[in-house]
Amino acid sequence: MAVRDPGGAERAEGSPDRLMASSDGIYAIVLTLLVLDIKVSDGLDAAAFRQAVVDLWPQLAAYLWRFYILATFWRDHRRPFLRVRRVDTLLLRLTLASLGAVALLPFTTGLLAEYRTQSLTIALYAAVITCIVGLHLTIAATVWRRKELQADHVSDQLGSAVVRDLGVTVIVFALSVPAAFVSPVAALCLWILLIPAKVVTGRHTRIANRSTGIGR
Repeated sequence: MAVRDPGGAERAEGSPDRLMASSDGIYAIVLTLLVLDIKVSDGLDAAAFRQAVVDLWPQLAAYLWRFYILATFWRDHRRPFLRVRRVDTLLLRLTLASLGAVALLPFTTGLLAEYRTQSLTIALYAAVITCIVGLHLTIAATVWRRKELQADHVSDQLGSAVVRDLGVTVIVFALSVPAAFVSPVAALCLWILLIPAKVVTGRHTRIANRSTGIGR
């Protein structure tokens, strides 16, 4: 998405529309790939087929969870760009990095569904989540601080509320990476503690949303 400045030099910046269309396409592909793990073997008799369908429920539950997480990240990824009038090189690079991290999520959530008690599995999943949310936080903070990129004003109240909300998630999942090697249960408990924290930060963000900004 390069444009030329008045002097003729080419810059990797411009309207966010093409970048968002590409991002939406990648998210759509990743979401579609989630269902490929759900399948029933060929050539089964009636009894074996019924049992195979019953055995699919854990995979279906894992699919629903992965779909929810990815859909949430897609929503969080789009929100800052709803208030962006142009994308510069930094935003482009941050977006590409976040999409690369998102592409890893089906793999790590699949591992979590199959090996949920393994420390390495929990640590890998938490590391990918930390990376994704950390990049979303950086994108949101960049839009908040770079006024020249904004189509609509992002208030300091809303900008700080969004950063706090995403920051809590980053901190909790980052702490759960080393905690997983001490005790997988401790790491999972950290994730549970995120729920009340997000209730508080989410309320502050909703209050801030009364003004024009990236989280509206």
